[in-house]
Amino acid sequence: MSNHLRVEKIGGTTMSRFGEVLNNVILKDKNDVYNRIYVVSAYSGITNELLEHKKTGQPGIYQTFVHNKAYEPAMLNLQNKLCELNHSFKDVGLDTEKADEFICDRIAFTVNILKSMDNVLGSGYVNRTEVLLAARELLASIGEMHSAFNSTNILQNLGYDATFVDLSGWKDRKEKTIDQRITSSFEGLDPKKTICVATGYTKGTEGIMREFDRGYSEVTFSKIAVQLKAEEAVIHKEYHLCSGDPMIMGEENVHPICNTNFDVADQLADVGMEAIHPKASKPLEIAGISIRVMNAFDPSHQGSLMTKDYICPKLKTEVVTGSQKVTIVQIHDTRMVGEVGFDMKIMKVLEKHGVSYINKATNANTIDVIIDDKDCTEELVQDLKKLFEVVTTQEVAIVCAIGSNIAKPGILAKATKALADAHINILTVSQTSRQTNMQFTIYRDHFVLAQRALHDALCMGDE
Repeated sequence: MSNHLRVEKIGGTTMSRFGEVLNNVILKDKNDVYNRIYVVSAYSGITNELLEHKKTGQPGIYQTFVHNKAYEPAMLNLQNKLCELNHSFKDVGLDTEKADEFICDRIAFTVNILKSMDNVLGSGYVNRTEVLLAARELLASIGEMHSAFNSTNILQNLGYDATFVDLSGWKDRKEKTIDQRITSSFEGLDPKKTICVATGYTKGTEGIMREFDRGYSEVTFSKIAVQLKAEEAVIHKEYHLCSGDPMIMGEENVHPICNTNFDVADQLADVGMEAIHPKASKPLEIAGISIRVMNAFDPSHQGSLMTKDYICPKLKTEVVTGSQKVTIVQIHDTRMVGEVGFDMKIMKVLEKHGVSYINKATNANTIDVIIDDKDCTEELVQDLKKLFEVVTTQEVAIVCAIGSNIAKPGILAKATKALADAHINILTVSQTSRQTNMQFTIYRDHFVLAQRALHDALCMGDE
Protein backbone atom coordinates (compact mmCIF):
# COMPACT_ATOMS: atom_id res chain seq x y z
CA MET A 1 0.00 0.00 0.00
CA SER A 2 1.01 3.60 -0.57
CA ASN A 3 3.13 5.09 2.16
CA HIS A 4 0.77 8.10 2.05
CA LEU A 5 -1.84 6.04 3.91
CA ARG A 6 -3.09 7.59 7.12
CA VAL A 7 -4.81 5.63 9.87
CA GLU A 8 -6.96 7.92 11.99
CA LYS A 9 -8.59 7.25 15.37
CA ILE A 10 -11.73 9.19 16.35
CA GLY A 11 -12.61 9.22 20.05
CA GLY A 12 -16.07 8.74 21.52
CA THR A 13 -16.83 12.31 22.60
CA THR A 14 -15.73 13.49 19.17
CA MET A 15 -17.85 10.84 17.40
CA SER A 16 -20.96 12.16 19.14
CA ARG A 17 -20.52 15.38 17.13
CA PHE A 18 -20.30 13.50 13.85
CA GLY A 19 -21.67 16.30 11.69
CA GLU A 20 -18.65 18.40 12.66
CA VAL A 21 -16.33 15.41 12.24
CA LEU A 22 -17.55 15.06 8.65
CA ASN A 23 -16.74 18.66 7.84
CA ASN A 24 -13.57 19.06 9.93
CA VAL A 25 -11.93 15.67 9.45
CA ILE A 26 -13.30 13.19 6.92
CA LEU A 27 -14.49 15.60 4.22
CA LYS A 28 -12.22 18.49 5.10
CA ASP A 29 -10.63 18.24 1.66
CA LYS A 30 -13.32 16.86 -0.64
CA ASN A 31 -10.71 16.25 -3.35
CA ASP A 32 -8.62 14.06 -1.06
CA VAL A 33 -10.92 11.83 1.00
CA TYR A 34 -9.43 8.43 0.21
CA ASN A 35 -6.30 6.62 1.41
CA ARG A 36 -7.64 6.99 4.92
CA ILE A 37 -8.68 4.35 7.43
CA TYR A 38 -10.83 5.61 10.29
CA VAL A 39 -10.90 3.60 13.51
CA VAL A 40 -13.89 4.75 15.55
CA SER A 41 -14.83 4.53 19.20
CA ALA A 42 -18.36 4.10 20.49
CA TYR A 43 -20.37 7.28 20.90
CA SER A 44 -19.76 9.17 24.12
CA GLY A 45 -20.85 7.31 27.25
CA ILE A 46 -21.99 4.12 25.50
CA THR A 47 -19.06 1.91 26.58
CA ASN A 48 -19.55 3.24 30.13
CA GLU A 49 -23.14 1.94 29.99
CA LEU A 50 -22.06 -1.38 28.52
CA LEU A 51 -19.23 -2.04 30.99
CA GLU A 52 -18.76 0.50 33.78
CA HIS A 53 -17.95 4.19 33.97
CA LYS A 54 -14.28 4.59 33.11
CA LYS A 55 -13.61 7.25 35.75
CA THR A 56 -16.15 6.69 38.53
CA GLY A 57 -16.50 2.92 38.26
CA GLN A 58 -20.31 3.16 38.26
CA PRO A 59 -21.60 -0.28 37.17
CA GLY A 60 -22.94 -0.85 33.67
CA ILE A 61 -24.65 -3.80 31.99
CA TYR A 62 -21.60 -6.02 32.42
CA GLN A 63 -21.76 -5.69 36.21
CA THR A 64 -25.51 -6.34 36.05
CA PHE A 65 -24.75 -9.61 34.27
CA VAL A 66 -21.91 -10.52 36.65
CA HIS A 67 -24.22 -10.17 39.67
CA ASN A 68 -27.02 -12.13 37.99
CA LYS A 69 -29.41 -9.19 37.89
CA ALA A 70 -31.88 -8.07 35.20
CA TYR A 71 -29.52 -7.48 32.29
CA GLU A 72 -32.15 -7.98 29.56
CA PRO A 73 -34.19 -4.85 30.46
CA ALA A 74 -30.91 -2.92 30.69
CA MET A 75 -29.99 -4.08 27.18
CA LEU A 76 -33.39 -3.03 25.83
CA ASN A 77 -33.04 0.39 27.49
CA LEU A 78 -29.67 0.73 25.80
CA GLN A 79 -31.23 -0.29 22.47
CA ASN A 80 -33.76 2.53 22.81
CA LYS A 81 -30.98 4.98 23.56
CA LEU A 82 -28.93 3.86 20.54
CA CYS A 83 -31.97 4.21 18.27
CA GLU A 84 -32.51 7.72 19.62
CA LEU A 85 -28.88 8.45 18.80
CA ASN A 86 -29.47 7.16 15.28
CA HIS A 87 -32.27 9.66 14.74
CA SER A 88 -30.03 12.51 15.90
CA PHE A 89 -27.82 11.76 12.85
CA LYS A 90 -30.64 11.77 10.32
CA ASP A 91 -29.83 15.35 9.29
CA VAL A 92 -26.26 14.40 8.35
CA GLY A 93 -27.37 11.56 6.08
CA LEU A 94 -27.97 8.45 8.21
CA ASP A 95 -30.58 5.99 6.95
CA THR A 96 -32.23 5.59 10.35
CA GLU A 97 -34.32 2.60 9.30
CA LYS A 98 -31.23 0.61 8.33
CA ALA A 99 -29.31 1.85 11.36
CA ASP A 100 -32.10 0.84 13.75
CA GLU A 101 -32.39 -2.57 12.11
CA PHE A 102 -28.63 -3.09 12.41
CA ILE A 103 -28.33 -2.26 16.10
CA CYS A 104 -31.56 -4.01 17.12
CA ASP A 105 -30.28 -7.19 15.46
CA ARG A 106 -26.99 -6.89 17.34
CA ILE A 107 -28.71 -6.26 20.67
CA ALA A 108 -31.09 -9.22 20.22
CA PHE A 109 -28.25 -11.57 19.33
CA THR A 110 -26.19 -10.33 22.30
CA VAL A 111 -29.07 -10.91 24.72
CA ASN A 112 -29.42 -14.48 23.43
CA ILE A 113 -25.71 -15.14 23.93
CA LEU A 114 -25.84 -13.68 27.45
CA LYS A 115 -28.78 -15.96 28.26
CA SER A 116 -26.77 -18.96 27.05
CA MET A 117 -23.77 -17.85 29.12
CA ASP A 118 -26.04 -17.40 32.13
CA ASN A 119 -27.33 -20.97 31.75
CA VAL A 120 -23.82 -22.35 31.40
CA LEU A 121 -22.68 -20.44 34.50
CA GLY A 122 -25.69 -21.79 36.39
CA SER A 123 -24.61 -25.34 35.63
CA GLY A 124 -21.45 -24.93 37.68
CA TYR A 125 -19.41 -26.95 35.18
CA VAL A 126 -17.36 -24.13 33.63
CA ASN A 127 -14.69 -21.68 34.61
CA ARG A 128 -16.69 -18.62 35.69
CA THR A 129 -13.84 -16.20 35.02
CA GLU A 130 -13.46 -17.26 31.39
CA VAL A 131 -17.17 -16.92 30.67
CA LEU A 132 -17.35 -13.48 32.26
CA LEU A 133 -14.34 -12.29 30.28
CA ALA A 134 -16.07 -13.47 27.11
CA ALA A 135 -19.22 -11.58 28.12
CA ARG A 136 -17.16 -8.43 28.65
CA GLU A 137 -15.62 -8.77 25.20
CA LEU A 138 -19.04 -9.29 23.62
CA LEU A 139 -20.58 -6.24 25.31
CA ALA A 140 -17.60 -4.02 24.52
CA SER A 141 -17.94 -4.70 20.80
CA ILE A 142 -21.49 -3.32 20.50
CA GLY A 143 -20.64 0.36 20.80
CA GLU A 144 -17.98 0.33 18.09
CA MET A 145 -20.10 -1.75 15.71
CA HIS A 146 -22.87 0.81 16.10
CA SER A 147 -20.76 3.91 15.44
CA ALA A 148 -18.73 2.35 12.59
CA PHE A 149 -21.84 1.11 10.76
CA ASN A 150 -23.51 4.51 11.11
CA SER A 151 -20.44 6.39 9.89
CA THR A 152 -20.12 4.15 6.84
CA ASN A 153 -23.81 4.46 6.04
CA ILE A 154 -23.68 8.26 6.22
CA LEU A 155 -20.68 8.44 3.88
CA GLN A 156 -22.33 6.07 1.40
CA ASN A 157 -25.52 8.14 1.43
CA LEU A 158 -23.46 11.25 0.72
CA GLY A 159 -22.16 9.57 -2.43
CA TYR A 160 -18.75 8.32 -1.27
CA ASP A 161 -17.39 4.81 -1.62
CA ALA A 162 -17.14 3.68 2.00
CA THR A 163 -16.59 0.25 3.56
CA PHE A 164 -17.66 -0.93 7.01
CA VAL A 165 -14.70 -2.96 8.33
CA ASP A 166 -16.24 -5.03 11.10
CA LEU A 167 -13.40 -6.34 13.26
CA SER A 168 -15.82 -7.57 15.93
CA GLY A 169 -15.94 -11.04 14.37
CA TRP A 170 -19.71 -10.94 14.46
CA LYS A 171 -21.08 -14.53 14.21
CA ASP A 172 -17.63 -15.67 12.98
CA ARG A 173 -16.80 -19.01 14.59
CA LYS A 174 -13.30 -19.19 13.12
CA GLU A 175 -10.58 -18.78 15.70
CA LYS A 176 -8.27 -15.91 14.80
CA THR A 177 -5.79 -13.84 16.72
CA ILE A 178 -6.27 -10.08 16.75
CA ASP A 179 -3.55 -9.63 14.13
CA GLN A 180 -5.02 -12.36 11.92
CA ARG A 181 -8.47 -10.79 12.04
CA ILE A 182 -7.10 -7.40 11.05
CA THR A 183 -5.13 -8.96 8.19
CA SER A 184 -8.10 -10.95 6.85
CA SER A 185 -10.53 -8.04 7.23
CA PHE A 186 -8.41 -5.72 5.10
CA GLU A 187 -7.60 -8.30 2.43
CA GLY A 188 -9.03 -7.18 -0.89
CA LEU A 189 -9.67 -3.63 0.31
CA ASP A 190 -7.93 -0.72 -1.39
CA PRO A 191 -8.07 2.40 0.80
CA LYS A 192 -7.15 4.47 -2.24
CA LYS A 193 -10.59 3.65 -3.64
CA THR A 194 -12.80 3.35 -0.56
CA ILE A 195 -13.01 5.11 2.79
CA CYS A 196 -12.51 2.36 5.37
CA VAL A 197 -14.34 2.75 8.68
CA ALA A 198 -13.20 0.11 11.17
CA THR A 199 -14.53 -0.83 14.58
CA GLY A 200 -12.28 0.12 17.48
CA TYR A 201 -12.94 -3.30 18.98
CA THR A 202 -11.20 -6.34 17.46
CA LYS A 203 -12.17 -9.90 18.34
CA GLY A 204 -9.24 -12.26 18.86
CA THR A 205 -8.48 -15.52 20.63
CA GLU A 206 -6.24 -13.71 23.12
CA GLY A 207 -9.03 -11.28 24.07
CA ILE A 208 -8.27 -7.60 23.47
CA MET A 209 -10.09 -6.57 26.65
CA ARG A 210 -8.15 -9.04 28.77
CA GLU A 211 -4.82 -7.48 27.91
CA PHE A 212 -5.68 -3.83 27.25
CA ASP A 213 -9.12 -3.32 28.83
CA ARG A 214 -10.48 0.15 28.00
CA GLY A 215 -7.45 1.01 25.88
CA TYR A 216 -8.52 -1.53 23.25
CA SER A 217 -9.62 0.91 20.53
CA GLU A 218 -6.22 2.60 20.48
CA VAL A 219 -4.54 -0.80 20.31
CA THR A 220 -6.69 -1.70 17.28
CA PHE A 221 -5.76 1.64 15.72
CA SER A 222 -2.06 1.00 16.38
CA LYS A 223 -2.10 -2.54 15.02
CA ILE A 224 -3.84 -1.46 11.80
CA ALA A 225 -1.33 1.34 11.26
CA VAL A 226 1.63 -1.00 11.79
CA GLN A 227 0.25 -3.86 9.67
CA LEU A 228 -0.69 -1.62 6.77
CA LYS A 229 2.51 0.47 7.05
CA ALA A 230 0.78 3.82 7.46
CA GLU A 231 2.75 6.99 6.90
CA GLU A 232 1.13 8.66 9.90
CA ALA A 233 -1.21 7.71 12.73
CA VAL A 234 -3.64 10.47 13.67
CA ILE A 235 -5.75 10.73 16.83
CA HIS A 236 -8.72 13.11 16.79
CA LYS A 237 -9.85 14.34 20.19
CA GLU A 238 -12.16 17.09 21.38
CA TYR A 239 -9.25 19.16 22.70
CA HIS A 240 -5.63 20.04 21.96
CA LEU A 241 -2.72 18.40 23.73
CA CYS A 242 -1.80 21.50 25.71
CA SER A 243 0.90 22.82 28.02
CA GLY A 244 -1.53 22.40 30.90
CA ASP A 245 -5.13 21.67 31.76
CA PRO A 246 -7.23 24.60 30.46
CA MET A 247 -9.76 24.00 33.26
CA ILE A 248 -7.00 24.64 35.81
CA MET A 249 -4.77 27.19 34.09
CA GLY A 250 -7.45 29.01 32.10
CA GLU A 251 -7.80 28.60 28.34
CA GLU A 252 -6.03 31.90 27.72
CA ASN A 253 -2.91 30.72 29.56
CA VAL A 254 -2.27 27.37 27.85
CA HIS A 255 -1.02 26.65 24.35
CA PRO A 256 -0.97 23.50 22.18
CA ILE A 257 2.18 21.39 22.12
CA CYS A 258 3.14 21.43 18.45
CA ASN A 259 6.01 18.91 18.54
CA THR A 260 7.19 16.36 21.06
CA ASN A 261 8.51 12.79 21.25
CA PHE A 262 7.35 9.36 22.36
CA ASP A 263 9.25 9.63 25.64
CA VAL A 264 7.13 12.62 26.63
CA ALA A 265 3.98 10.70 25.63
CA ASP A 266 5.03 7.87 27.97
CA GLN A 267 5.59 10.31 30.83
CA LEU A 268 2.10 11.77 30.33
CA ALA A 269 0.49 8.32 30.25
CA ASP A 270 2.27 7.33 33.47
CA VAL A 271 0.32 9.96 35.43
CA GLY A 272 -2.98 9.36 33.66
CA MET A 273 -2.85 12.07 30.96
CA GLU A 274 -2.97 9.70 28.03
CA ALA A 275 -2.33 11.22 24.64
CA ILE A 276 -2.32 7.57 23.55
CA HIS A 277 -2.32 4.28 25.44
CA PRO A 278 1.36 3.33 26.02
CA LYS A 279 0.79 -0.21 24.70
CA ALA A 280 -0.54 1.36 21.51
CA SER A 281 2.21 3.93 21.07
CA LYS A 282 5.13 1.53 21.50
CA PRO A 283 4.51 -0.52 18.30
CA LEU A 284 4.12 2.73 16.34
CA GLU A 285 7.38 4.05 17.76
CA ILE A 286 9.22 0.83 16.86
CA ALA A 287 7.74 0.91 13.35
CA GLY A 288 8.83 4.52 12.86
CA ILE A 289 5.27 5.79 12.42
CA SER A 290 4.71 9.27 13.81
CA ILE A 291 1.60 10.12 15.83
CA ARG A 292 -0.36 13.33 15.38
CA VAL A 293 -2.91 14.34 18.03
CA MET A 294 -5.45 16.79 16.62
CA ASN A 295 -8.40 18.77 17.93
CA ALA A 296 -11.26 17.73 15.64
CA PHE A 297 -12.99 21.03 16.30
CA ASP A 298 -10.01 23.21 15.41
CA PRO A 299 -9.22 21.88 11.91
CA SER A 300 -6.92 24.75 10.98
CA HIS A 301 -4.37 23.71 13.63
CA GLN A 302 -1.70 21.17 12.64
CA GLY A 303 -2.00 19.34 15.97
CA SER A 304 0.73 17.83 18.14
CA LEU A 305 3.24 15.70 16.25
CA MET A 306 5.07 12.95 18.15
CA THR A 307 8.19 11.48 16.61
CA LYS A 308 10.92 9.24 17.96
CA ASP A 309 13.90 11.58 17.85
CA TYR A 310 12.40 15.06 18.35
CA ILE A 311 14.19 17.25 20.87
CA CYS A 312 12.86 20.75 21.48
CA PRO A 313 15.40 23.20 19.99
CA LYS A 314 15.32 25.36 23.12
CA LEU A 315 15.27 24.70 26.84
CA LYS A 316 11.57 24.35 27.58
CA THR A 317 9.01 22.64 29.80
CA GLU A 318 6.42 21.40 27.34
CA VAL A 319 3.64 20.43 29.73
CA VAL A 320 2.66 20.60 33.39
CA THR A 321 0.28 17.90 34.54
CA GLY A 322 -0.35 15.51 37.40
CA SER A 323 -2.86 13.46 39.35
CA GLN A 324 -4.68 13.99 42.62
CA LYS A 325 -5.70 10.34 42.87
CA VAL A 326 -2.48 8.87 44.20
CA THR A 327 -1.36 7.46 47.52
CA ILE A 328 2.03 7.31 49.21
CA VAL A 329 2.71 3.92 50.72
CA GLN A 330 5.54 4.53 53.19
CA ILE A 331 7.61 1.54 54.29
CA HIS A 332 9.90 2.34 57.23
CA ASP A 333 12.18 -0.41 58.51
CA THR A 334 15.40 -0.04 60.53
CA ARG A 335 16.73 -3.28 58.98
CA MET A 336 16.78 -1.68 55.56
CA VAL A 337 20.04 0.24 55.81
CA GLY A 338 22.84 -1.50 53.93
CA GLU A 339 20.79 -4.58 53.06
CA VAL A 340 21.14 -5.54 49.41
CA GLY A 341 17.85 -6.15 47.57
CA PHE A 342 15.61 -4.99 50.42
CA ASP A 343 13.20 -3.21 48.08
CA MET A 344 12.79 -6.40 46.04
CA LYS A 345 10.52 -7.66 48.83
CA ILE A 346 8.27 -4.64 48.25
CA MET A 347 8.26 -5.16 44.51
CA LYS A 348 7.19 -8.79 44.93
CA VAL A 349 4.18 -7.71 46.98
CA LEU A 350 3.25 -5.10 44.35
CA GLU A 351 3.60 -7.72 41.62
CA LYS A 352 1.38 -10.13 43.53
CA HIS A 353 -1.38 -7.51 43.63
CA GLY A 354 -0.86 -6.37 40.02
CA VAL A 355 0.25 -2.88 41.04
CA SER A 356 2.53 -0.69 38.94
CA TYR A 357 4.01 2.21 40.89
CA ILE A 358 4.30 5.75 39.53
CA ASN A 359 7.26 6.87 41.60
CA LYS A 360 9.60 5.62 44.31
CA ALA A 361 11.70 7.62 46.76
CA THR A 362 14.23 6.08 49.14
CA ASN A 363 16.65 6.87 51.95
CA ALA A 364 18.57 4.74 54.46
CA ASN A 365 15.55 3.21 56.19
CA THR A 366 12.43 4.43 54.34
CA ILE A 367 10.96 3.72 50.93
CA ASP A 368 7.99 5.70 49.64
CA VAL A 369 6.05 4.15 46.78
CA ILE A 370 3.49 6.33 45.00
CA ILE A 371 0.62 4.36 43.46
CA ASP A 372 -2.89 5.00 42.12
CA ASP A 373 -5.56 5.31 44.80
CA LYS A 374 -7.49 2.40 43.28
CA ASP A 375 -4.47 0.11 43.73
CA CYS A 376 -4.04 0.87 47.43
CA THR A 377 -6.20 -1.94 48.75
CA GLU A 378 -6.44 -3.15 52.33
CA GLU A 379 -5.08 -6.53 51.16
CA LEU A 380 -1.96 -4.87 49.72
CA VAL A 381 -1.30 -2.89 52.90
CA GLN A 382 -1.80 -5.92 55.13
CA ASP A 383 0.64 -7.99 53.07
CA LEU A 384 3.25 -5.24 53.42
CA LYS A 385 2.66 -4.96 57.18
CA LYS A 386 3.43 -8.67 57.54
CA LEU A 387 6.94 -8.05 56.20
CA PHE A 388 8.00 -4.60 57.44
CA GLU A 389 8.18 -2.73 60.76
CA VAL A 390 6.02 0.30 59.89
CA VAL A 391 3.71 0.71 56.89
CA THR A 392 1.56 3.83 56.51
CA THR A 393 -0.50 5.33 53.70
CA GLN A 394 -1.42 8.89 52.83
CA GLU A 395 -3.62 10.23 50.03
CA VAL A 396 -1.64 12.88 48.15
CA ALA A 397 -1.19 14.43 44.71
CA ILE A 398 1.62 14.40 42.18
CA VAL A 399 2.52 17.24 39.81
CA CYS A 400 4.96 16.95 36.93
CA ALA A 401 6.97 19.25 34.68
CA ILE A 402 7.67 17.34 31.47
CA GLY A 403 9.69 18.13 28.35
CA SER A 404 12.02 16.72 25.73
CA ASN A 405 14.68 19.34 26.55
CA ILE A 406 14.80 20.12 30.26
CA ALA A 407 18.20 18.53 30.93
CA LYS A 408 19.89 21.83 31.77
CA PRO A 409 21.00 23.44 35.07
CA GLY A 410 18.42 25.60 36.79
CA ILE A 411 15.13 24.04 35.74
CA LEU A 412 14.70 21.99 38.91
CA ALA A 413 15.68 24.97 41.03
CA LYS A 414 13.18 27.16 39.19
CA ALA A 415 10.43 24.60 39.75
CA THR A 416 11.09 24.12 43.46
CA LYS A 417 11.29 27.90 43.96
CA ALA A 418 7.91 28.33 42.25
CA LEU A 419 6.38 25.78 44.65
CA ALA A 420 8.09 27.33 47.67
CA ASP A 421 6.90 30.83 46.70
CA ALA A 422 3.36 29.41 46.60
CA HIS A 423 3.91 28.01 50.12
CA ILE A 424 3.65 24.41 48.91
CA ASN A 425 5.59 21.75 50.80
CA ILE A 426 7.23 19.07 48.65
CA LEU A 427 6.87 15.59 50.17
CA THR A 428 9.02 13.78 47.59
CA VAL A 429 10.85 14.84 44.44
CA SER A 430 12.08 12.61 41.63
CA GLN A 431 13.98 13.06 38.39
CA THR A 432 16.00 10.45 36.51
CA SER A 433 19.28 11.20 34.79
CA ARG A 434 17.42 11.28 31.46
CA GLN A 435 15.68 14.40 32.77
CA THR A 436 12.39 14.41 30.90
CA ASN A 437 10.08 14.49 33.91
CA MET A 438 10.36 16.29 37.25
CA GLN A 439 7.83 14.80 39.68
CA PHE A 440 6.76 16.41 42.93
CA THR A 441 4.56 14.73 45.52
CA ILE A 442 2.51 17.28 47.49
CA TYR A 443 -0.48 17.48 49.80
CA ARG A 444 -3.66 16.86 47.85
CA ASP A 445 -5.28 20.21 48.65
CA HIS A 446 -2.35 21.96 46.91
CA PHE A 447 -2.91 20.13 43.58
CA VAL A 448 -4.43 23.00 41.59
CA LEU A 449 -2.21 25.69 43.11
CA ALA A 450 0.94 23.65 42.43
CA GLN A 451 0.10 23.16 38.75
CA ARG A 452 -0.59 26.85 38.29
CA ALA A 453 2.65 27.79 40.03
CA LEU A 454 4.73 25.42 37.88
CA HIS A 455 2.98 26.40 34.65
CA ASP A 456 3.44 30.13 35.34
CA ALA A 457 7.14 29.63 36.12
CA LEU A 458 8.06 27.13 33.42
CA CYS A 459 5.61 27.34 30.50
CA MET A 460 4.38 30.92 30.19
CA GLY A 461 6.00 32.90 27.41
CA ASP A 462 7.08 29.74 25.52
CA GLU A 463 4.34 29.79 22.90
